[in-house]
Amino acid sequence: MIQKNITIPKTARYFVLGEVSEKIEEIWFVCHGYGQLANYFIKKFEVLNNGKNLIVAPEALHRFYWKDFNGRVGASWMTKEDRKEEITDYINYLDVVYTDVLSQFKNKKVKINVFGFSQATATVCRWVANKKPDINNLILWAGFFPHDLNFESDKDFFNKIKPHLLIGTEDEFFNLEAIEKHKKMLMEKDFNFEFTHFNGKHEIPEKILMELIDSFKKS
Repeated sequence: MIQKNITIPKTARYFVLGEVSEKIEEIWFVCHGYGQLANYFIKKFEVLNNGKNLIVAPEALHRFYWKDFNGRVGASWMTKEDRKEEITDYINYLDVVYTDVLSQFKNKKVKINVFGFSQATATVCRWVANKKPDINNLILWAGFFPHDLNFESDKDFFNKIKPHLLIGTEDEFFNLEAIEKHKKMLMEKDFNFEFTHFNGKHEIPEKILMELIDSFKKS
């Protein structure tokens, strides 16, 4: 048996909070975790919808029923099956979304924040490492850098951004040992990053999100 891969046109979707205007100062690209949908995930950022922010939530390309063949639907960025091709697909997809959104601002200078939650922390890391989009902040929430990142060749790019890693103290997917091991690895590779260990679970508390945004303003 021989596997053959083909590239096909596919319709994908993303959701937006806010309206494109001269008042927009920042664009937030927010990517959901495993099993979520973008139209629900984007509501977690309603607090940013103040007329000065445009919030953009891409949705992963693979949807599925959580149980049986009806009911709740979720989406996933990738699985281990045809892994390399799925990564290429979502990298290209996210870059198309980025280009589509930025094209509406023409020559206006806006600050760009990229936010990945849970499964999407690896997703956004691979995208920005591969395509090198012009961004100001990279937020990895409840997740790590992917192990397959080329840490040596991409270090300068990430250090310029100075990524922010945030994980809850009661996150059921990460224990303290795993967190400390990942931090140690980044420090050994001379990565420049900020880390916040907040009181909470595998979630995005509004209070912690706003504290992070306040820190951006002070830096």
